[in-house]
Amino acid sequence: MRILVTGGAGFIGSNTVDALVRAGGHEISVLDSLVSGKREQVNPAARFHQADLRDAEAVTRIVETDRPEVIFHFAAQMDVRRSVADPVYDAQVNLVGFLNLMEAARRNGVRRVIFSSTGGAIYGEQEAFPCDESHPARPVSPYGVAKLSTESYLFFYKAEYGIDYVALRYANVYGPRQDPHGEAGVVAIFCGRLLAGKPCTIYGDGGQTRDYTFVGDVVRANLAALASSATGPINIGTAVETNVNDLYATLAQAAGVKTAPQYASARPGEQRRSVISPARAEKLLGWKPEVGLRDGLRETFRYFKERAGQFA
Repeated sequence: MRILVTGGAGFIGSNTVDALVRAGGHEISVLDSLVSGKREQVNPAARFHQADLRDAEAVTRIVETDRPEVIFHFAAQMDVRRSVADPVYDAQVNLVGFLNLMEAARRNGVRRVIFSSTGGAIYGEQEAFPCDESHPARPVSPYGVAKLSTESYLFFYKAEYGIDYVALRYANVYGPRQDPHGEAGVVAIFCGRLLAGKPCTIYGDGGQTRDYTFVGDVVRANLAALASSATGPINIGTAVETNVNDLYATLAQAAGVKTAPQYASARPGEQRRSVISPARAEKLLGWKPEVGLRDGLRETFRYFKERAGQFA
């Protein structure tokens, strides 16, 4: 199968490309701007194109040349706080860039799109714990608005042009290759600081919860979606809430560190609780999470420790 992976030099994208290569039988292309992705993370078995989704000509040329049957769409402006500070830029990348991709797709025979959506930012402050896909979608950031809008556009392209799709609403994904610098996930940030001997900062009282899902489990969900005809939104999470205090304690134990975290003022607008139900994923994709948080954090810390020199 001919597959194009946008954002294939990034965290989830590069891990998914590796899994597709291991599965065999695919002709894989990667499109990435390298704004946040890393060229060295692109599997050498994949054809690589450096391009920005906002460049409609370049995107069209790549799709016309490689003629993908399926697109995995991971490329995104993924910094929630930047989306709040600059919603125009967020929309240019996450909506206009996506539409450039879909216009090229509809003209060149793409059959299916597997979209990396969000199970946190789309639902906003939850009323049910864990929530399923029927929960009201009330995003409170432009990033979440863009993800929800993308799902609506995908429905349009399915209705109008017959391009099938599935929107995988990921929980808080963590694991090897997540960037420990800047606006990364808290797990990667804590790993980087623990390895550097620096204190970790928890914003607020640390009681805020998230559904932490290991990247290896997410990759399995992506490949299950490729083999499936399931459509619409599907949560990919664990249904397990973990607060930041417990997360830090588990990581510190893996690092052999006994230092207590520092605390700072809570960040405005941060969700208090977020946890999603994967029941629909089990029903439609035959998928359920396999890696427990303790094992996943241990493997993630080991990855960063082995590469500590790169992040000094």
